[in-house]
Amino acid sequence: MSPVRESISKGTVTPVRDVPSSIPRPEYVGKTRAALWTGGDVHSPETIERIRVSARIAAQALAEVGRHVVPGVTTDELDRIGHEFVLDHGAYPSTLGYPGAAGRPAFPKALCTSVNEVICHGIPDSTVIEEGDIVKVDITAFTGGVHGDNCGSFIAGEGTPEAQELVQVTYDAMMRGIKAAQPGREVNIIGRVIEKYASRFGFESVRSYTGHGVGPAFHTGLVIPHYDAAPHHADVIEPGMVFTVEPMLCMGSEENHEWDDGWTVVTDDHSWVAQFEHTIVITETGPEILTLP
Repeated sequence: MSPVRESISKGTVTPVRDVPSSIPRPEYVGKTRAALWTGGDVHSPETIERIRVSARIAAQALAEVGRHVVPGVTTDELDRIGHEFVLDHGAYPSTLGYPGAAGRPAFPKALCTSVNEVICHGIPDSTVIEEGDIVKVDITAFTGGVHGDNCGSFIAGEGTPEAQELVQVTYDAMMRGIKAAQPGREVNIIGRVIEKYASRFGFESVRSYTGHGVGPAFHTGLVIPHYDAAPHHADVIEPGMVFTVEPMLCMGSEENHEWDDGWTVVTDDHSWVAQFEHTIVITETGPEILTLP
C-alpha cells in the first residue's frame, strides 16, 4: 500500500487570528527580528518552574490539536483549535508573529502544520488532510515570560505500514536522544544517538534544522544537532539547562529546500518526514521532560 497523496502544494492562508490585548506578547512580535539572547542556557529554579507551566500548556495544546487530525480537516482548522486552546489558558502562541529571516514576512499562524514531505514550518492553510497523511504539529506557548515548545506527528486515519514505522522510529529516536542528554556530556552525543538509531531503519536525520535552547527566549542560540556533529557543537550539558530535542527523520534523502513563502521546508525528493519534539530540563541526575500534558 503506497501513500495516496502524491505531493503537497500551497493552499490559501486565512487572515491572522486575534489575540486579546490582555495576553502578554513575546518581545519579538511586531519587530523584524527577535532580540539576541545573552542570558545563557542554565536557568534558575524559579525560571524553570515558569517554563514548566508554559511547557505543560504547549503539551496540552498539542494533544488537543492531535485529536483533530483526521481525514477531511483543514490545516487552518487545526490552527484555529490550537490558537484558541492556548489563548483559553492565558498564554500566547509563540509562532504567531515570529519574525522571518532576512526580512521575510513574520509567521502568520499559532502553530506549524507540516504534512508528509514538508519537513517543518508548514503554514496552516486551506489544505485538506487526506487518509494516511502524516501531519507534524509544532506548537509553542508563551506565558510568565517564557516559552515551552513541542511537536508531534499524527497519522490521519490508519496510514501505511511505512508511515507507521517512520512515526514510531522518530519518536523512539527522540526518546533515545533525550536519555543520552546526561550532565557532563557534550550536546553532540544527542545527535549521534539519534542518527545511529535512524540509520538502522534506513532513515536520514535532517541536518539543516536543529533543536535549540528555550526559555525566556524562543531560541537562545544553543544548537542541538540531530546528527553526529562531533567535534562541533561540543557545549557541555549542565544541570539547569533547558533545550529542545526534535529530530526530523526522512524516508528518503534529507536534502531539502524552502518554498518562496519564506517558511515551508520540503524534501527535494518528496520523501515523507516525521518529527517529534520535547522541551527538557537537565537535572543533577539527568533529563526531565517538561512538555507533558
